[in-house]
Amino acid sequence: MLLNQFLLLAAVLFCLGVYGVLARRNGVMVLMSIELILNSVNLNLVAFGAHNSDIGGQVFALFIIAVAAAEVGVGLAVVLLIYRNRRTIDVSEANLLKG
Repeated sequence: MLLNQFLLLAAVLFCLGVYGVLARRNGVMVLMSIELILNSVNLNLVAFGAHNSDIGGQVFALFIIAVAAAEVGVGLAVVLLIYRNRRTIDVSEANLLKG
């Protein structure tokens, strides 16, 4: 397969992720959209690494997967605490950080 095909797929995934972050109000859907963005970056890193016959892209992708796993754990904990306090996971209702 060509490099352009992987880059096009990654661009589509990235755009879907950005749209999900900007348009959704559900906290879980926002976290899933962030995961789409990180996976599109991983796809780019692995594609460029395979194209250049370098393993560095795969190593960086593994680090991003580890960061994404930590982000999901912390993000779901925050969403769960917001739900316990507000009885909704709507991120526009979560104004807990306002002074």
